[in-house]
Amino acid sequence: MDAIALDELDRQLAHALQVDGRAPFSRIAAVLGTSDRTIARRYGRLRQSGALRVVGLPHAAALGHVDWLVRMRCTPDVAVPVGTALARRADTSWVTILSGGTEISCITRTTTQAAEGDLLLQKLPRSPRVTAVTAHCILRLVAGTKGWPGRTGALSPDQIHALSPELTSEHPVPRGPVILTAADNSLLTALAADGRAGYPALAAATGWSETTVRRRLEGLRRSNVMYFNVEIEPALFGYRAEASLWLTVTPASLTTVAKAMASQPQVGYAAAVTGSANVAASVICRDLSDLYDYLADDIGALPGVVRAETAPVVRRVKGAGTVLAG
Repeated sequence: MDAIALDELDRQLAHALQVDGRAPFSRIAAVLGTSDRTIARRYGRLRQSGALRVVGLPHAAALGHVDWLVRMRCTPDVAVPVGTALARRADTSWVTILSGGTEISCITRTTTQAAEGDLLLQKLPRSPRVTAVTAHCILRLVAGTKGWPGRTGALSPDQIHALSPELTSEHPVPRGPVILTAADNSLLTALAADGRAGYPALAAATGWSETTVRRRLEGLRRSNVMYFNVEIEPALFGYRAEASLWLTVTPASLTTVAKAMASQPQVGYAAAVTGSANVAASVICRDLSDLYDYLADDIGALPGVVRAETAPVVRRVKGAGTVLAG
């Protein structure tokens, strides 16, 4: 992936796909002032190299599901095999190895809140070299819901407006549960692997006609049951210092801290979670010096932050990927 170099058109394409992951190449090309063949070729190059992937994912709340942030401390010799085992699961996402290989984090999805504690942890790989496991229920996403700012700064407001899907509604994410059929689950599974899969492929996966697939997909998007995300390495944009950040914030300051982090360009993702560290975030900076400045100046200035813990990302084993759909 290091051999891939992004030019301005590549960055615009990545931003365009974050605005609408299924936008036709012809519409993207018209907005960017180039040909659809050029856009298709650029996308194919990035997709085939593994540098970029569009994934379609369901909102947990819409299905009555719950997302958990899991932290596992381990000896360095098992970090990769345990992380790889976690990544193979259909109900995990964002599997990362942290702190020099002494910690693994991931998000895992459960079908009900009753799956807390032992029921949740029984699903995780077991090894005597995994020395500690904690699970934190994700209460609310507070930043990064529209993509990391580092990859969403290539388009003008007019271009973003022109690319925004017409089917976007003002309705909030349903609090669920939305009942899915077996064919719905097949559709979501296919889109989690490739958010831009063509209608013939989606029809084959579901057993529906292409017209039915098109109508059902539009309905899922319009009702905010699902969304599309772009997976692309920050290093391709020149950002090479990533870290997981856990903040302990006084309850009275949670909303203030959440609003501040939502406007910080270094934050790729942040959520309010259960546990003594009640805000978890993914922080992306150009280098370690910038990470220091962010922690000292931006986080240090936030009222109510009583403790901050950081863990550098060593390796990302899995991104948004395939998550539990049924």
